[in-house]
Amino acid sequence: MNHLFRALPSVDVCLSEVLRHAPELQAQPRPLLREAVTAYWDMRREDIRARRLSEAEQLALAAHLPLLLAHVRAALRPRLRPVINATGVVVHTNMGRSVLAPEACEAVLRAAQGYSTLELDLTTGGRGSRQTLTEELICRLTGAEAAMTVNNNAAAVLLVLDTFCRGGEVIVSRGELVEIGGSFRIPEVMAKSGAHLREVGATNRTHLRDYAAAINENTRALMRVHTSNYRIVGFHEAVPLEEMVALARQHDLPVFEDLGSGSLTDFSACGLPNEPTVPSVLAAGADIVTFSGDKVLGGPQAGIIAGSRERIAALKANQLTRALRCDKLTLAALEATLRLYCDPDSARERIPTLRMIFLSAETLSRLARRLAARLRRTLGATCRVSLRDGVSRVGGGAFPQYDLPTTLVCLQPTACPATQLRQRLLDGNPPLVGRLDEQAFCLDPRTLREQEYGLVARLVHNALNERTQP
Repeated sequence: MNHLFRALPSVDVCLSEVLRHAPELQAQPRPLLREAVTAYWDMRREDIRARRLSEAEQLALAAHLPLLLAHVRAALRPRLRPVINATGVVVHTNMGRSVLAPEACEAVLRAAQGYSTLELDLTTGGRGSRQTLTEELICRLTGAEAAMTVNNNAAAVLLVLDTFCRGGEVIVSRGELVEIGGSFRIPEVMAKSGAHLREVGATNRTHLRDYAAAINENTRALMRVHTSNYRIVGFHEAVPLEEMVALARQHDLPVFEDLGSGSLTDFSACGLPNEPTVPSVLAAGADIVTFSGDKVLGGPQAGIIAGSRERIAALKANQLTRALRCDKLTLAALEATLRLYCDPDSARERIPTLRMIFLSAETLSRLARRLAARLRRTLGATCRVSLRDGVSRVGGGAFPQYDLPTTLVCLQPTACPATQLRQRLLDGNPPLVGRLDEQAFCLDPRTLREQEYGLVARLVHNALNERTQP
């Protein structure tokens, strides 16, 4: 084997050839390039030891250069990179949830490129508060007296309970003790705040008398948690917010509502249930509402807290607030997104999440036909392209089990199974993510932009004509 190891080309020679054939890699840090080249030849050393390579001629650099280039390019790609979402899931948690509006992207770029007024009071020249950047807009859009922002909704719930309920009890319906993504559970989040959970009712039915019976000298608040990611159907009953507020007032207790994927929009026009919006919950008497800035709001990941002036002031004074605060990029994107909501009609067009949710079945059918025509021209006989009625989902834990009608573009390759096409597209640059359905790889135009159709066709073409995997 030693003569084979000696036949391996030197790393420096490989680096020179890689950069000659891929000049775009010149900007990459030299140590990372060297590591990638070394890792490639380490794999070939394993091939030698396993006797998969037995001739010195098999180790010539010229023979390995295409594979080496592919390996280096793959190794140096950013770990966080763009993905084309053709799944039809609008708020896809694995792909970063909501796509930001152009105005929000521009705001992020401005904030990132230079200094900003993050905590600068231009009246005094001294230190200000980053909470003022979005508070006025949140109040305007929700009707709240005051508001603040933290880094996500779980943090918002944690801060509220730590501030007002530490050492005491919080009464919650047993049917609202949800588990959110990543196996994080509301009871565990509540426990971290130092508050004690008091479950009432049954999984499917909770009555006002259940809350009333549980109130005692240790009760600090009544809390409602919106079951964003699941539904109870059939024999089910929950207490209306107005009744819970009336009960709480009798005992001088606050009512907190965790809306999860909180919304400022009525989605009933596109066939989704008329979920409670943040303004309606505050109008019904909730003292504090917490909700997400991404998901169906369509902004960046953030937790928004809206409520009474007195209680928001107490939250801002909590030392935990500093650990949970948002950075300037998040606040820039959130402010720009909230500004769009000041004109609801414009928001539906400018905020990608809203635009995709509100796409009509007729529009999606037309888009699917355009995409299919583009694919047929590009793929020819290598793939059968057909259309099929299907469904999309909002995603992000919002509107579970409710379908949005769509038209799927279905691909059935002639030379490989759809599962293999799916894997090749996941390995592409950028990755294209669709879904498998009835032995076809399906693309949903709801989550594709028309300007991506050409790239989608090219990626599928390359995947179908792929011969050698690096």
